[in-house]
Amino acid sequence: MKKILFAASEGVPFIKTGGLADVVGSLPKCIDREYFDVRVIIPKYACMKQEMKDKIRYVNHFYMDFNWKRVYVGILEAELDGVHYYFIDNEYYFSGAKVYSDSPIWEIERYAYFSKAALSALPVIGFQPDVIHCHDWQTGLIPVYMKERFHEGDFFRGMKSVITIHNLKFQGKWDTRTVQSITGLPEYYFTPDKLEAYKDANLLKGGIVYADAVTTVSSTYAEEIKTPFYGEGLDGLLRARSGDLRGIVNGIDYTDFNPESDPHIVKQYDAVNFRKEKVKNKRALQQELGLRQDDRKMMIGLVSRLTDQKGLDLVAYVMDELCQDDIQLVVLGTGEERYENMFRHFDWKYGDKVSANIYYSDPLSHKIYASCDAFLMPSLFEPCGLSQLMALRYGTIPIVRETGGLKDTVQAYNEYESTGTGFSFTNYNAHEMLNTIRYAEHIYYDRKREWNKMVDRAMAEDFSWEVSAKKYQEMYDWLIG
Repeated sequence: MKKILFAASEGVPFIKTGGLADVVGSLPKCIDREYFDVRVIIPKYACMKQEMKDKIRYVNHFYMDFNWKRVYVGILEAELDGVHYYFIDNEYYFSGAKVYSDSPIWEIERYAYFSKAALSALPVIGFQPDVIHCHDWQTGLIPVYMKERFHEGDFFRGMKSVITIHNLKFQGKWDTRTVQSITGLPEYYFTPDKLEAYKDANLLKGGIVYADAVTTVSSTYAEEIKTPFYGEGLDGLLRARSGDLRGIVNGIDYTDFNPESDPHIVKQYDAVNFRKEKVKNKRALQQELGLRQDDRKMMIGLVSRLTDQKGLDLVAYVMDELCQDDIQLVVLGTGEERYENMFRHFDWKYGDKVSANIYYSDPLSHKIYASCDAFLMPSLFEPCGLSQLMALRYGTIPIVRETGGLKDTVQAYNEYESTGTGFSFTNYNAHEMLNTIRYAEHIYYDRKREWNKMVDRAMAEDFSWEVSAKKYQEMYDWLIG
């Protein structure tokens, strides 16, 4: 039995702020339990829901040296859906009202503590993994510590590490002197070939340098991050490690996102009956959001963080033009104030066409995936993206920019060969996006048979975690040997 430990800052269903939690919560359930024992370690946050805290039980505690003092490390555990979870408990570091704070140096100190505590806890709980699978910069120090002080002695000898980059933009950077003091790492670790980057200490860089393998969340993004535009200053290092770098597309949980059994939608449907049944969801959503009720009207959904990364500057630029078309636009999400206000403005200006829902609601997101005809994702960059996978699952046709995971998962429609599962545009240009939306409108209104065949193909795609899990298993086998 090969033993794998996932180390991350969040994981469903205990705590979630974004897509990372979905990966950490879903992937271990899908790895073949006959051959792999996969467990998860995350911090125990005070802001976890009480019902989740009630599932957790105390195991043990100890004290360790960290940041020039002796600090408490509590170990707790829970078992859920056949997966064993461990939690690192320290009220000083994890007691905030939110998962993450706005202070970069505090975040570095918290997750440096977590990285060291997670490794120190392993002999105490008696779990000796073959591979520690680290996620994002918050666990970037784990591969460093493994090579620096934990490699001596039999327990850690031969243990391998992997780091998965979910979004290269976030790296955990601060001045080297402060980070050295916090982490307790010797000075020679803070050089340009190790943890130092552009005069700062960089925790993600440390993870990439010292991990035995590096993965990211789509094949295209794995290629993109080797270029200066997408590389966020680490493209040279990623090119140097290209032999150990692979892209594996994330999956989604096909039980949670299933139009045949989704409890959040008015009318369940499947690939056979969507032509008759899917529209009933549209009708209900139009009524709920106060839009004009019209079965034939093309409805476009957008569920997203409202930030530059998501291509919303393109949407803002052509929004007035888009609202002249025979469409309805349903928006759900929060983010930068200018985009929140932009969508509120157009909701006020075109109330029968635009519905701006500036908050987040899981039930409403499911309704949007099930009700809309198309789904818009014009991202500047998108390491993987999950929304387009959910849209495909519900037979809602994605309109995307060809970048990262969007390029890997959405096949562009070809009217001559009658192939494809969505529409895409190449350049980061507002009118190129608008032209692609209008081309989608043309197919929807004038070639409805072709549109429905595209929905058939979209719903036949398989982006469940089972597919991705097999690729991760191959990588673990390769590492362990």
